[in-house]
Amino acid sequence: MNYYDPYYSDYDAVFGGFMVVFFFVLLGMLIIGYVVNALIYFMASKTNGFSDVAYIAWIPIINIYSLFLLTANGDDDATIRAAAKKTTFIYAALFIISFVPLVGFIASLVMFGYWVYYTYRLLFRWTGESGKAVLYIILSIITCGLFYAIYGLIRMKRPFIV
Repeated sequence: MNYYDPYYSDYDAVFGGFMVVFFFVLLGMLIIGYVVNALIYFMASKTNGFSDVAYIAWIPIINIYSLFLLTANGDDDATIRAAAKKTTFIYAALFIISFVPLVGFIASLVMFGYWVYYTYRLLFRWTGESGKAVLYIILSIITCGLFYAIYGLIRMKRPFIV
């Protein structure tokens, strides 16, 4: 049948194919990023005395507890774990609130602030210098996390300096 549709062109098919390829490339990059991040948290937890809960780094969404545990302050193990749990619950509440219209945007900004601050604290514990940690945060944001992934893979098996 020789039907001509004036609203369809070969460019629509090319654009659709491009979008499918783009989706799968993005999905692959997200999976690789998740695995690298989980590996960093897992190995850093084992190296710095939290091997009993290191497996949490591999559980999606809950793995943020690993970041908070690695960066929590306290005099003893119980205080550190309590501070990490408190921060995790605050972050979870912000995550749930982020789905509410209007208020969700503010909650998302606060969650981003949490990520920046606690990633700074993790980098500070690895470097021991505030200036380097700030520089590494800026580089991580500019490179969309690539710098953090590379630096984290390098430092994950070393104990914290601070």
